[in-house]
Amino acid sequence: MNLERERSVARQLLRDGKKEKAKSLLKKKRYQEQLLDKTENQISNLERMVQDIEFTQIEMKVIEGLKIGNECLNKMHEVMSVEEVERIIDETQDAVEYQKQIDEMLAGSFTEEDEDAILEELNAITQEQLELPEVPAEPLPEKTPGRVSLFDRTTSCIFSGV
Repeated sequence: MNLERERSVARQLLRDGKKEKAKSLLKKKRYQEQLLDKTENQISNLERMVQDIEFTQIEMKVIEGLKIGNECLNKMHEVMSVEEVERIIDETQDAVEYQKQIDEMLAGSFTEEDEDAILEELNAITQEQLELPEVPAEPLPEKTPGRVSLFDRTTSCIFSGV
């Protein structure tokens, strides 16, 4: 480093008996060190200031977001008041209670015997099977020459136009 070189030069000047020149060189070195310290402090201050500015910008964005959020909430409050919400909740509760009354009426109109009959009918429907005709166990007769089947007559009538 340059400062170390100046210090070694000052030592050499002292050995050569040039005390005033060595003192002047050390003063210059000291001044440069102080200048470097001041510059480093200024750089640190600038870095801190940049960080503060960046943080302030972030804070401003947050505040702007809060402001916009508040405006949106206020507009929503204008559209829907507390009274409106209470009215909707009351209407919903009334509708639920009305539906419960209907359910209770319907549930009360069937006796236990009716419920049993309904369940039996449901079981019968689920267990029903379609009755299909029985499949013949014997093989079908083969076509004999000279004998015309009903199928042959039908197809010949269709194709001949009769």
